[in-house]
Amino acid sequence: MAANGMIGELVPPPPYTVSNAQVVLSAAELRAMIRCVGGLYRLSRRSGYRERVLPRVPASGRFDPGHDAVMMGYDFHATADGPRLIEVNTNAGGLLLPWLPSSGEKELRPPSARARDRLLATFFEEFALFSGGKRRLRTMAIVDDHPRGQFLYPEMAGFARLFEEKGIRVHIADPGELDGDREGIFCDGERIDLIYNRHTDFYLESREMAVIRDAYLARKVCLSPNPFTYALLADKRRLPLWKDGDFLRECGLKEEMIDLLVRVVPESRILAEAAADEIWRQREAWVFKPVARFGSRGVILGKKISRKRFLEFDPAETLLQRYSPPSLTEIPGAEPMKTDLRLFAYRDRVVGLAARLYRGQVTNMRTPGGGFAAVTWRANVGTGKREVF
Repeated sequence: MAANGMIGELVPPPPYTVSNAQVVLSAAELRAMIRCVGGLYRLSRRSGYRERVLPRVPASGRFDPGHDAVMMGYDFHATADGPRLIEVNTNAGGLLLPWLPSSGEKELRPPSARARDRLLATFFEEFALFSGGKRRLRTMAIVDDHPRGQFLYPEMAGFARLFEEKGIRVHIADPGELDGDREGIFCDGERIDLIYNRHTDFYLESREMAVIRDAYLARKVCLSPNPFTYALLADKRRLPLWKDGDFLRECGLKEEMIDLLVRVVPESRILAEAAADEIWRQREAWVFKPVARFGSRGVILGKKISRKRFLEFDPAETLLQRYSPPSLTEIPGAEPMKTDLRLFAYRDRVVGLAARLYRGQVTNMRTPGGGFAAVTWRANVGTGKREVF
């Protein structure tokens, strides 16, 4: 169902999605992660990089809309040897979960007005790039597959509330609730200026996304995130390139940035390009990831894999990534929790930071006491610490 005007009551975050724990980073770790985000963004704008990547993606991924992508997610593990970039996502969720009200409360609780405004500004900047600064953002649609049934629907409602407070009319809609014509995209008869795209059909290839695809390719709607940014940064096939120092050098990156990326990005390769028997013998050193799925879906640690499951992998659609164990966060009165770190970014700017605490093989939102947690940093051992975001 789409929603007009005020979305209504905010919904508390689902169980096990917000943790009271705090995760501590060193300033050096945080600085390396932020520099990695900036370096990959700059790489994505290099002509040599695009010439290598874009011919291999669907047509929707080759279309440059002239703007970028809001709510990019860069996921890291903090290891003893420094941070390791696990993957990049174009529909990263979770930033607003700690802002959502507890049961009985009616207002969002951003950590600061500055944090709220920093986030909202990315959407306004996106639309300004799309429109050439000639139009003001008036209407938005937050789009996902059956959004009210999604685990993170409360976050979508939180985004809607933030924009309604700025005078933007917001719809939360399934793609099937959108109509299109030569003028653009409409929801309940109202033209949509910007679609905040949380759908996981990243290249808009399904029939249900055809209306959005047609309007996007005709430049009739600002779609963010979009297939172009996904192709450049979030398609898992990109990861092996970021480890290739010679290729990065050909793209014109500075040596300092090349050294950083080669250090931070774990070794990765497509299974079809590896010797299968050798990989099987060394399986405990690898993580197996389907290239076309998102988050931790379908991810299997090599030490947990059976021979039968290994042989079932589609070699052309499976990424091997050198295993980088997550750090552990101490929990008073309980066992430590595994910890992932997510930087939310727009272009080369980090707009948010959160940790995800969990137990089990991969990240999940089913661990009591786990979920998204605040992150603090310390300049040096023995000094005070302060919240970053």
